[in-house]
Amino acid sequence: MRVRNRAIVAAGVVVAVVALVGVYAIQQLGERLRLPLLTRTCTVQADGRVQLDAEQMANAATIAAIGMQREMPERAVVVALATAYQESGLRNLAHGDRDSLGLFQQRPSQGWGTPEQIQDQRYAANRFYAALKKVRGWEKMRVTDAAQAVQRSAFPTAYQKWADESEVLTRALLGEATGAVACTVSSRPVMRGEAAAAALTRGLTLDWGLAGMAPAAELTGLTVPVTDPRAGWRYAHWLVSHAPDHGVKRVRFGELEWTAEDGTWDKVADGRPTDGQVLAEVFAER
Repeated sequence: MRVRNRAIVAAGVVVAVVALVGVYAIQQLGERLRLPLLTRTCTVQADGRVQLDAEQMANAATIAAIGMQREMPERAVVVALATAYQESGLRNLAHGDRDSLGLFQQRPSQGWGTPEQIQDQRYAANRFYAALKKVRGWEKMRVTDAAQAVQRSAFPTAYQKWADESEVLTRALLGEATGAVACTVSSRPVMRGEAAAAALTRGLTLDWGLAGMAPAAELTGLTVPVTDPRAGWRYAHWLVSHAPDHGVKRVRFGELEWTAEDGTWDKVADGRPTDGQVLAEVFAER
């Protein structure tokens, strides 16, 4: 009986150790990839579904916008997003292999810029697109081959596993889908009132090169004039992507509006479409 009891105890110890090792391995994998295991606040649906947290979503939106501002093909945005997915998990990291930094893990010692420049998401995205554009024939390459031609990684095929997610994000962020980006926002936003509206205006100007935006007539926020639905959804999705860190309470375009309270796109309550402009409302000052 003692031998049997000892065997049972030993088996229990082995099971416990295996379980702990498994939990540790999952934690280490999540840390290595720097992708959230549980906290996901944004859902993107555009012929596919992707979930990101607020930081990842904002960075993805900025990468896509910089690509459009540079008049790069849609394929370039897919490559850029897949690269940032693999290199940093779409996070603006302050560390990495050797002196690698930022979204694309660019290295100051390799001429990508100063540490401060590389950790500016817009600078980093611009440098990536500039390097990609110099790669002869990149448009016809697989996503991973185009990315590798820029990054020169020790894992040249690793970028391909993010191609599908990057294509979904690209379709949504470039306005090819309607109401495709939906984020949940805390009731305690980082920014409010005039500061939030000013930050949004600055962000749209830097990411998209927009100018001449005016305060909305009925909302505490801003108005973005648009010439076609695709442009409207580009800006609407950008605004929702940056909602968690810029205090956006409501975004309205066409017959739909997104609200921080629900975190979803629904028909506008008053039935008045806004086809020629995107309206953004921010949380009011307390």
